[in-house]
Amino acid sequence: MSYWGILCLLLTILIQGIIASSVKARRQNAIPGKIDESLGHQDFVFRAHRTYLNSLENFPAIFGAIVLAILVGVEAFWLSVLVWGYALARIIHMILYYAIATEKNPSPRSYFYLIGLLCNIGIFVLCAVRLYQA
Repeated sequence: MSYWGILCLLLTILIQGIIASSVKARRQNAIPGKIDESLGHQDFVFRAHRTYLNSLENFPAIFGAIVLAILVGVEAFWLSVLVWGYALARIIHMILYYAIATEKNPSPRSYFYLIGLLCNIGIFVLCAVRLYQA
């Protein structure tokens, strides 16, 4: 199940990249690889771009934790629960970021970012416990 969770995470990032690229490309005078610095949370191009970058920024830590957990032999059930918890939290974070244009902190998406972060920490804890037991 953890492998399916990894696939879900990768597909989520791929879809976010496609959405961010396509909405930006539809803009008049769009420059490849550059986002207009004057854009803010009220603009969907900004939110789609930030959602994609936020996922890219967070992926190395979760992916590294998952790979380490698999290598050290963490209990498969708990690993899959945390991987899927993270994946679902990231999807809900994405949907809320797309739907709600706010600069309020914490925003509704912040709670799902936190859930994802806690799942990531949980995987690291499982790894540490397993390594300690070895």
